[in-house]
Amino acid sequence: MKLKNDFLWGGAVAANQCEGAYLEDGKGLSPMDILPNAQSGRKEAMYHPEVALNNDYGYYPSHDAIDFYHRYKEDIALLKEMGIKAFRTSISWARIFPNGENKEPNEAGLRFYDNLFDECRKQGIEPVVTICHFDTPLALTKKYNGWENHILINLYLKYCDVLFKRYGNKVTYWMTFNEINMISHIPFFGGGMVITEEKNRNQIVHQAAHHQLVASAKAVKLAHETNPDLKVGCMLAAGSFYPYSCAPEDVWAAAEKNQETNLFLDVQARGSYPAYANRIWKEKNVELKMEAGDEEMLRYNPVDYIAFSYYSTRLAGVSPEIRNQVADGNAITTLRNPHLEITPWGRQIDPLGLRTTMNELYDRYQKPLFLVENGLGAADTVEEDGSIEDDYRIEYTRKHIEAMKAAMADGVDCLGYLTWGCIDLVSAGSGEMEKRYGFIYVDQDNQGNGTLERKKKKSFYWYQRVIESNGEKME
Repeated sequence: MKLKNDFLWGGAVAANQCEGAYLEDGKGLSPMDILPNAQSGRKEAMYHPEVALNNDYGYYPSHDAIDFYHRYKEDIALLKEMGIKAFRTSISWARIFPNGENKEPNEAGLRFYDNLFDECRKQGIEPVVTICHFDTPLALTKKYNGWENHILINLYLKYCDVLFKRYGNKVTYWMTFNEINMISHIPFFGGGMVITEEKNRNQIVHQAAHHQLVASAKAVKLAHETNPDLKVGCMLAAGSFYPYSCAPEDVWAAAEKNQETNLFLDVQARGSYPAYANRIWKEKNVELKMEAGDEEMLRYNPVDYIAFSYYSTRLAGVSPEIRNQVADGNAITTLRNPHLEITPWGRQIDPLGLRTTMNELYDRYQKPLFLVENGLGAADTVEEDGSIEDDYRIEYTRKHIEAMKAAMADGVDCLGYLTWGCIDLVSAGSGEMEKRYGFIYVDQDNQGNGTLERKKKKSFYWYQRVIESNGEKME
């Protein structure tokens, strides 16, 4: 499959995992800023943020991260040397509106992103921007419990209005929410919400998701009104569910899981909730409240493209014997697939599943896809001569690019391929630095010790050749 010359090869990061400078130049707190590393109980804090809100862990990985805030020119120059054509990052909402509802935006925060996007353009790199990447200002969590409250729609639109007007001539590709379906799995990340055990979790999550879906549609409308050339996409944590066996009960279990994921895309890409949504709400005792005009807003403002992350497929089944055989499904519960290799961090590797997932998404929605996250988290070793031989990352990336190209040969329209963490960054799930994804090594350990020196891994030069050949040379 020969790719078009304008195919967007690149890499991706997130503000809260790379910038650091967590209170510099007027920035407010974000959810990541109160989460510790894995050794101090990050998982408990993610799923029970009330614990994190009332605890002092001492060390917080996001506070310094990899200091991209001060080193962005150096890092963009390295990405330019690697040849990337597109760089995905996010804007920290709390850098622009520190408490989420300030009367005026923070000019110092706006200038940082002006400078970052200008540097990208100077180096011939297309910025791809996520508006909210697990980054609802913490002040809105404390005051409104995040996206549980309808008021966040207007606060988000005020934020979007500033971004589209300020950067509309610098950024063409936008995404409204990172992995929007994560609100169902980690509500603190996805919606800035604290849901304690005595609350009706399903009601809160589905109502908050509706608020985000309406906000996303309003953002699409606003972007197109501000500048018709802007392209706004949704973004999903993708990966099809397989049935554990051909038993009809397993097949239906997988179908139900896929429906839960597709619900988000049906609204954002098709413009309305699917018919089965009513069954899901009834089974979960959810009474969804819609405001006047919500359905029309969703119907007339679908996204321009579907962006997605892909790390693996997932597996569903009903037999009691297999329920404890679980693996990491990017925060989504999945059974362990005995036919797949697994990483030291428990994530299953399924390149062919990417082809399956892309075909299913494109067949269902007939909109351009954009693969904006894919990568291998692994522990890298710096050799005595300073080299980093990460052949395992090269093999992983090669197989997934081949699967993507096969999907495109099937007829799938795909705008580009962005590797996750093209430069090492703090893991969102574990708060670790040693779970490395990048082609560029950052000298820092899990406790924040190190020089922050950047080093090129073997994969850096490999990806450079891939991009230079437009995906033809992958040896």
